[in-house]
Amino acid sequence: MKKTLHEDKTFKNQPFSPSEMNHAEYENCAFLNCDFSNEIYSSTKFISCTFENCNLSMTKLNNCHLINISFDNCKVLGVNFNDCMDFLFELNFDSCILDYSSFSRKKMSKTVFKDSSLKHVDFMETDLSKATFMNCDLMHANFFKTNLKEADFYSAINYSIDPELNMIKKAKFSLNGIQGLLNKYDISIKN
Repeated sequence: MKKTLHEDKTFKNQPFSPSEMNHAEYENCAFLNCDFSNEIYSSTKFISCTFENCNLSMTKLNNCHLINISFDNCKVLGVNFNDCMDFLFELNFDSCILDYSSFSRKKMSKTVFKDSSLKHVDFMETDLSKATFMNCDLMHANFFKTNLKEADFYSAINYSIDPELNMIKKAKFSLNGIQGLLNKYDISIKN
């Protein structure tokens, strides 16, 4: 099957059907106000691309490559990133809604989540070492056997992380967020 290659292009205000994207490669492309929601894409390769004001809600990314990808002000609800290829997997998020998505078992060291909603997100067995959660809401996010070494939760809110079930050595937390490390003990902390 012949792959379609797109380089240094900007796509604006358009939906993308699987038939035009499957097995295609996008390198150094920008997607602005595009709709990918509720579609199933297979074996698409994105390299050094940016998605701005896009809707990727409930998108399936079967065997897709996401290499050095930035999402800015995007809806990424219910996306299972577990189905993406692991090789060079690298994402960053700014002002995104990622609720109900899953990054289970992905290697995401140094990933930046900024000003984003990560409610009910699954981080089970994810490598988030040196990741940053700047001004993020992590209500009901699942951290289980997650590598959080040197991760920065200083300005994150609503997280619940069990230090006995996750690796948190040298992770950064604020005094206001300390309750999120002690939830399992059902204790009350007052200022």
